Amino acid sequence: MAGVGAGASAQEKRATAARLKAALSFSAAEDSEAAGELQALLERALSPSAGSGSEAVSEALAWCRCLLAGGEPWDSFVQAVRAYDPATLCGLVWTANFVAYRCRTCGISPCMSLCAECFHQGEHAGHDYNMFRSQAGGACDCGDGNVMREAGFCKRHRIKSSSEVPSVPKDLLLMSELVLPQFIFCLIQYLREGYDEPVLDVPSEKDLLKILQILEPHISFLEDLTKMGGAMRSVLTQVLTNQQFYKDLSSGGGENTCAKKSHEKYLVALKGSGLTFPEDKLACGVQEQAAGASTSVVQGFAGATSTSGQGDSSDEEDQNGSQGVGKRKRVKLSSSTKDQSIMDVLKHKCFLEELLFWTIKYEFPQKMVTFLLNMLPDQDYKIAFTKTFVQHYAFIMKTLKKSHESDTMSNRIVHISVQLFSNEELARQVTEECQLLDIMVTVLLYMMESCLIKSELQDEENSLHVVVNCGEALLKNNTYWPLVSDFINILSHQSVAKKFLEDHRLLVTWMNFVSFFQGMNLNKRELNEHVEFESQTYYAAFAAELEACAQPMWGLLSHCKVRETQEYTRNVVRYCIEALQDWFDAINFVDEPTPNQVTFHLPLHRYYAMFLSKAVKCQELDLDSLLPDQEMLMKLMVHPLQIQASLSEIHSNMWVRNGLQIKGQAMTYVQSHFCNSMIDPDIYLLQVCASRIDPDYFISSVFERFKVVDLLTMASQHQNTMLDSEHEKSMLEGALTFLVILLSLRLHLGMTDDEILRAEMVAQLCMNDRTHSSLLDLIPENPNPKSGIIPGSLSFESMLSAVADFKAPVFEPGGSMQQGMYTPKAEVWDKEFDPVMVILRTVYRRDVQSAMDRYTAFLKQSGKVNGNPWPPYKKRTHLHSSYKGLMRLLHCKTLHIVLFTLLYKILMDHQNLSEHVLCMVLYLIELGLENSPEQESDEEDSVGGQERCHDSWFPGNNLVSNMRHLINYVRVRVPETAPEVKREPPASTSSDGSAASQNSGTVQVFSLVAERRKKFQEIINRNTTEANQAVRPKSSMKWSAPGATPQLTTAILEIKESILSLLVKLHHKLSGKQNSYYPPWLDDMETLIQCENPKYLHGDGMTAVERILLKAALQSRLNKRIIEEICRKVTPPVPPKKISPAEKKTLDKEERRQKARERQQKLLAEFASRQKSFMETAMDVELPDADIAMEIATAEQHVSEAVYDCVICGQSGPSTEERPAGLVVLLQASSVLGQCRNTTEPKKLPTSEKEQIYPWDTCATVYEARLATLQHLFKDSSCLQSVSIGWEGGVYVQTCGHTLHIDCHKSYMESLRNDQVLQGFSVDKGEFTCPLCRQFANSVLPCYPGNSVERSLWQCHSNKNMQDLIKEVEELQEQLGTFPVSISSETNLSKEMESVMKDIKSTTQKKYTDYSKSPGSPDNDFLFMYSVARTNLELELVHRGGNLCLGGASTAGKRSCLHQLFHVLAMHMRLYSIDSAYNPWKKLTQLMHDENSQMSSEEQPEVPVLYRDVSSLLLIQILTMPQPLRKEHFTCIIKVLFTLLYIQAHVALSIKCNAEDRMTWMNSGALKKSISNAKKSWEVLLSHVISELFKGKIYEREETEDLAMDSTSAWCPHSIETYLQQFCLPFLRITSLLQHHLFGGELPSCQEDEEFTVLANCLGLLPSSFQSSQFSSASCLDWPVPAFDIISQWCSELVSFADKHPTQVKILLIQETKWDLPRLLQLPENYNTIFQYYHRKSCSVCSKVPKDPAVCLVCGTFVCLKGLCCKQQSYCECVLHSQNCGAGTGIFLLINASVIIIIRGHRFCLWGSVYLDAHGEEDRDLRRGKPLYICKERYKVLEQQWVSHTFDHINKRWGPHYNGL
Repeated sequence: MAGVGAGASAQEKRATAARLKAALSFSAAEDSEAAGELQALLERALSPSAGSGSEAVSEALAWCRCLLAGGEPWDSFVQAVRAYDPATLCGLVWTANFVAYRCRTCGISPCMSLCAECFHQGEHAGHDYNMFRSQAGGACDCGDGNVMREAGFCKRHRIKSSSEVPSVPKDLLLMSELVLPQFIFCLIQYLREGYDEPVLDVPSEKDLLKILQILEPHISFLEDLTKMGGAMRSVLTQVLTNQQFYKDLSSGGGENTCAKKSHEKYLVALKGSGLTFPEDKLACGVQEQAAGASTSVVQGFAGATSTSGQGDSSDEEDQNGSQGVGKRKRVKLSSSTKDQSIMDVLKHKCFLEELLFWTIKYEFPQKMVTFLLNMLPDQDYKIAFTKTFVQHYAFIMKTLKKSHESDTMSNRIVHISVQLFSNEELARQVTEECQLLDIMVTVLLYMMESCLIKSELQDEENSLHVVVNCGEALLKNNTYWPLVSDFINILSHQSVAKKFLEDHRLLVTWMNFVSFFQGMNLNKRELNEHVEFESQTYYAAFAAELEACAQPMWGLLSHCKVRETQEYTRNVVRYCIEALQDWFDAINFVDEPTPNQVTFHLPLHRYYAMFLSKAVKCQELDLDSLLPDQEMLMKLMVHPLQIQASLSEIHSNMWVRNGLQIKGQAMTYVQSHFCNSMIDPDIYLLQVCASRIDPDYFISSVFERFKVVDLLTMASQHQNTMLDSEHEKSMLEGALTFLVILLSLRLHLGMTDDEILRAEMVAQLCMNDRTHSSLLDLIPENPNPKSGIIPGSLSFESMLSAVADFKAPVFEPGGSMQQGMYTPKAEVWDKEFDPVMVILRTVYRRDVQSAMDRYTAFLKQSGKVNGNPWPPYKKRTHLHSSYKGLMRLLHCKTLHIVLFTLLYKILMDHQNLSEHVLCMVLYLIELGLENSPEQESDEEDSVGGQERCHDSWFPGNNLVSNMRHLINYVRVRVPETAPEVKREPPASTSSDGSAASQNSGTVQVFSLVAERRKKFQEIINRNTTEANQAVRPKSSMKWSAPGATPQLTTAILEIKESILSLLVKLHHKLSGKQNSYYPPWLDDMETLIQCENPKYLHGDGMTAVERILLKAALQSRLNKRIIEEICRKVTPPVPPKKISPAEKKTLDKEERRQKARERQQKLLAEFASRQKSFMETAMDVELPDADIAMEIATAEQHVSEAVYDCVICGQSGPSTEERPAGLVVLLQASSVLGQCRNTTEPKKLPTSEKEQIYPWDTCATVYEARLATLQHLFKDSSCLQSVSIGWEGGVYVQTCGHTLHIDCHKSYMESLRNDQVLQGFSVDKGEFTCPLCRQFANSVLPCYPGNSVERSLWQCHSNKNMQDLIKEVEELQEQLGTFPVSISSETNLSKEMESVMKDIKSTTQKKYTDYSKSPGSPDNDFLFMYSVARTNLELELVHRGGNLCLGGASTAGKRSCLHQLFHVLAMHMRLYSIDSAYNPWKKLTQLMHDENSQMSSEEQPEVPVLYRDVSSLLLIQILTMPQPLRKEHFTCIIKVLFTLLYIQAHVALSIKCNAEDRMTWMNSGALKKSISNAKKSWEVLLSHVISELFKGKIYEREETEDLAMDSTSAWCPHSIETYLQQFCLPFLRITSLLQHHLFGGELPSCQEDEEFTVLANCLGLLPSSFQSSQFSSASCLDWPVPAFDIISQWCSELVSFADKHPTQVKILLIQETKWDLPRLLQLPENYNTIFQYYHRKSCSVCSKVPKDPAVCLVCGTFVCLKGLCCKQQSYCECVLHSQNCGAGTGIFLLINASVIIIIRGHRFCLWGSVYLDAHGEEDRDLRRGKPLYICKERYKVLEQQWVSHTFDHINKRWGPHYNGL
């Protein structure tokens, strides 16, 4: 029995399985015989040696299924197991690109995600949710209370069902427990077999993939098992985690050689993974040398692995380490600090562990990942798996580093880890039991260690500091991302973060890790030539600092919010300072930074700053207890300050030779995603330092760093040893701006979160109006992405509504579509605009200007200020008491000296000073006045002022008193060439003689800096224990002359000014008037009391000066007195303002500008007169009433010939035969008309399987069917004259109204052909843009000469009677084919007309022009030509809204070219003669007597007159007459055709009503036949028609087919009259339009119900004797021959036809007259409806789900964009569909992007989206995934552009699609 082979039949298998199951369940363990048999069977069936062909595999799986089910059918077994599934979790696993949902309202963890099904089943209306495309894959969290709130669970997972599920019967899963261990072992054996440890080489992809393909069915089988639910999962869990099974099967013991072999391979693989195995390292080393400078990281942890037990490997280690990477040496750290076991030891104790090991080894195959994740709903498994995952963490990292596909692998890792670590309970458990934190930090540290290099910062030779090398793949490709992401994830759990913050050893290690990034990516300024290679490593550096340093920091900070957590903050701050101290030592830093280098990366500084800020803000810690000593503070401030100075240098273009990337760094540093982890902490740290360091030292350091010390001299000339003069101005501005920011920014100094949010929002809105999403993006949130929290308790929305107004999306007819924008409220501009915040937050300098411009515009508009306002001074929020020291900067002498000097220099017009400098100087003075220390007593100040003046500049430190201090003389160092040297020093006759006593009055500027420096050197020396050890001699010489030429000499300047007097003089200078300043309080004491005077809030420099003087007077009585005195002295004239070259330049500039402006004005005026109509023609889609209603061609004066302006050569003149002029036209094929439907109800886009759209009721199908039927029954040539084509693929001609000479146009096209720059259109296809208005065009329509004569004929009414006219018309038609003499010979004009006719034909596809049965027959061309006219008339009618009620000149009047088009068509139509026997005109106007001859002919009959389309007949008649046509002939033709139309109406009516009505009408009408006016009464005519038609079989068979639509309701006379009018209206409309175009004249406007009367009147159908009281449509009739006879003749044709084809008669008689206007499909309100239906819908061709599905908005067809599956002869499906559905125009909605693309011929463009979110924004590509709603206005605009064929004109960005869409 046991011999049943592996190849047994299904029957046998099931029998065996059933037998074994019975045996095993019957006697549990005793019956070892059965167990043994089973064992043997499984080994045979499953062992890899059984062959790995697909048969063998499927055979093995078949056995497994049979055995598991114990002989039952598999499906019923699955059902049985499912019954025991306690499904409380969804757990659906998905892979990348799956569409899932995230609801922030319901999520506890920010990683929470739901599958679409659970989301739509839950209740999330009104929640903050979005849809997203999964990047790395994920799993549905529905039902998991740890990750989301229960309220959000869907209906299925809401029930806690554990209680109701019965327990599993023992024998159901008995076999599974026995079979599965063997099965999983088999899987593992395959994995062991398939893996060959790579020699020197990374495992070859192919082998790995091969094994994985073989295993595909096995893993799928396991996946199916997991889907059976909880019961089966728990069996699997047990099998996977049971250590006994593993021991028994895999240890390699026993006699099974195969198992032995595989075990050996397993051991080799383990060792090969760098897990304690020395040989391995040799391989690595070799590889390293082979790769040379390769950045391959495979060398791994060689350093770490040299454990003490392996002495032999350590010497080899050195060779390895010294192998260079590029020129930078790799640095290894000693391995002593790490916990060895974490990195090297792996012991596997169960299947799960080895399975994960192989999963990692094979680089996470998707199938395996999915299986492992599918098991997660089992709680035991979840814990076991998480522990296993953590145990393999180091191994994962090693594999990841070696991987070629690190991106894919990263995603798979995160796919797993995010499921495990998002759960706080689990994370806590693993942290406690498996040292999760230790493992993570160690693994991260090891990972970074592999790419360290020596830091070149500061002391290049002796530096001991190492940093990561940003050029390495590890950083460049973000390979570290999964590990960092996991770390951030676990730190978001409070319990885990607390563990981390309490563990000192961990903190030290972490700071060690952070210090690897301190000072990375160092920039050195290029001073000579431009770098040849711009490295882009800065991306990697910024990403690394943000992800690896800042985000964990924000994670930790979020747990340090309350007093109880003070200890944690102290720990972090302590280790930060230690790490910083080590860093300073390592880079050998003393006190001066090395010039010309900067690094933007100081994570240690930033950790320190942010924890300090938290401590003060939230934990009420005392700041001083956390700060180090003075010396350390002075060191701390150096590098952040260096960055601020470098920013200024970069913006001053001092780093241009470093390339663009340095600008990129400067921008990234302040950009919204980085700023609060970069610039904000830096500035805060500087603020802290400034508040604790000697202010004079700080200020002088700032000016020294910014290299502008030399500029701060009173002398008019100076030398700057550090800077070129062109950089001085912007560097000085930079330094002052920095000080202003430093002193006025309060982000971390006491602002509440709400205030911060408000300030950020206002700053962004002031720069530009913003959309909601860009605001969300620009406002720095708390950058820990896991928190998803934006600062402030107030929600983002409520704050937004407080500061901004919403501007709804706008749609200009020009087609540019704005999104919904937010713009600042007026009071925000008035009170909250803060230039400082704007400067801090701008990435581009132009944004500051933009904010100022907008501010200016607001002030002008509200009438507050004229002229150019200065940035307003904004009151600051309260400063937190810990930082009060910051304000000492404003009250230190150094700053006052600088301010005084600058004011003086500005007043004296020295070079390199700008208004910006003045603005900042005044801002600083004002800040000082606002923040002055307590009021000093005025008296004490006046007494003993002299003695305290030890410093010879200012007596004290207080700005308020220093402002009034008079400075008499200053000693300056100047070049000998300076003007100051020439002057004599003042004679010492002055009363106080201070000139002589140098100690008091004369001071040397900025000897100060040197002094300060010395002083601090001493402090440092005192502080350092090893006294003068590392002190480099200070270069205090710097400020004295560095022996540069020319020699410096000392001069003494007489100044005699104080800050106050300088300010008053400045006011005079700014105003340009003497004595312009008058103290306001002299008139009104009030001004001194009310401090906030709104008058001074906004204004220019003068206002600022007035405001400052007022504040100074307020602060002290003395100041007030001194200001009054200064104003009393009549100020001596300001030194005559000699115009400095710079100013002269600006003046000249102004003058030049003025002149240029005037010139431009002249030019513009000329241009405007040339093209008055340009704006309207180019821009309008629908101009309400164009004043210029005249036709293009007519000139107002009655000249004999029309005059045309050529827009190319500019000449005017008539169009002649030799030199014809033409209209610029665009020809395009159009199927818009064919989309008219006969229902007023618009069609909806189908959004479910039930809804479908059928094109049966479109105009195109109806007409096509009619033509086909006619062709089937009647003679072809006659059919082709009985209907019009062009409903689909008709050619529409439109013009912009500009004309040009045709020869000019040809040369224009030549020049375009040679000019290859043009993209948007293809010159070879004849496309061009109008030279004047740039409108798109592709042909020129020649203008027919002599164009205004016939207009005058319009007036003269002829009195010929109808009969004569009919004769004339007939004769004129006989002249066919002979042209007017003038163009009998080939002239230029006729050539052009032919060529344009060719263009028109080639515009549309062949299938839309060939309808004749005999191809190429002339009838075809004939049909096509008059149909072109019909198409254009019908389209114009559509553009007018489908009727002519509006009247007036057509809106398209100016752009209509019908008149010229008619000439071209007529000329060609007359080439074809219509055989006079067939001329329809005869049939309409003469009675034929010889009837029989017609019938007897054996060929097919002609189309009966009553079947012919009257509008088509009209066009044929008119186009075959010689042009120009006379008005009277036109009217005659209309009258004749109207009679035919009217009878057709009667025939159709008679068929529609039922038999009774028919008899009634027949009889009642017959009675009236004798009345005098019988032929003009519809009743009589109707009765006559009915009686005539009764002769044939026309009314028979009525009952069987219910054609009588209104058979129930009786027709009353009124309804019949209405029906007749409605039937005739379309013809009257077309005719009126035609008349309007041929003969000019207005179209009268009217109400809808009078349209018939008005048009009939306008066409001259109504007799002149007509009274309106008894109007009936019949009064328009004017019969050319006796009415009843001709009617009988027409009816007889039908009667004879009915005999042969009784069924077809009626179908052809009933014509659809009422078409609704063409509409696009109606779209659902909510975009989700479309998305859910279509994004999973499979393609009809290949039945796969397309990557880019799209749907046609005209007909609803589902197409694949760019889908190769649906390609036909190199045309992709969208292009193909656009040709079939729209004759080359397609409008498609891209499902996955929510945008609409337009295909027009060979070009396409992105049109935009008609779905907007709640804030009026598009969401292209559904990136934000917010709910979108239809925007009806936009959809209207789209429809409007489609109907009016203006896509080409309105949308600007077209590109070729090469048929690939």
